[in-house]
Amino acid sequence: MGRPNVENPKKTASFKLDVSDIEHLEKYSNQEKISKSEAVRRGINKLKLK
Repeated sequence: MGRPNVENPKKTASFKLDVSDIEHLEKYSNQEKISKSEAVRRGINKLKLK
């Protein structure tokens, strides 16, 4: 049994950031009212478009 499958499953990523990068991430996510995970996804999507 267990939980139902989702259409786009997410995997956990763990990485280190310096204090300045964390502050920028928190500031952006607070301004946009999104999670830090979503802020990182948006940044990755911008890289994909280049």
